[in-house]
Amino acid sequence: MKINKLLIATHNIGKFKESEERLSKNLPNTKIISLSDLGITEDFEETGETYEENAMGKAKFYYNLAKIPTIADDSGLSVDALGGEPGVHSRTWPGYTATDEELLEMILDKMKDVPKDKRTACFVTVIAFYNGAEEMIAKGEEFGSISDKSESKMDEGLPYSAVFFPKGHNKVFSQLSIEEKNAISHRGRALEKIIKKLK
Repeated sequence: MKINKLLIATHNIGKFKESEERLSKNLPNTKIISLSDLGITEDFEETGETYEENAMGKAKFYYNLAKIPTIADDSGLSVDALGGEPGVHSRTWPGYTATDEELLEMILDKMKDVPKDKRTACFVTVIAFYNGAEEMIAKGEEFGSISDKSESKMDEGLPYSAVFFPKGHNKVFSQLSIEEKNAISHRGRALEKIIKKLK
């Protein structure tokens, strides 16, 4: 599939940087565009009950605004000790769209009495592609555990990155470079699947 332009439909700076780096490297003949490049400030209301619904809804919403082939994602953190929360509601966990700082404080508070061997979690990303006719969906997962404190400064827009240790690593996500993160992360894995389909 030949794509001259590709819109990454997110206002989240952290997500955009991770996705743009991977896409530019693997699709060198495709111009990667952000919402800010187009002056699009509208927000998509994520009302779906699954990552797939939210990701595809977002891709279609921004495609209809930009008329450019679009990818969008929905991501979340599922913590076993919290019954899978915050899951698909990772950004609106308190019942409203919370700040990075509020979400970081909330997860550390909810996990404060959970023993080390019970702090397992999984990050999930579903990426959707839409170009007005074709739809594609790809899913990526990364398993790991939740720290008992903030290990480093979080990546902007990615609050849980400061407390999530990917399995087999002694650094949390926010301590990894974009290249390291893309090699192992849930978003990197989903992007890899989408890139293969686009090629």
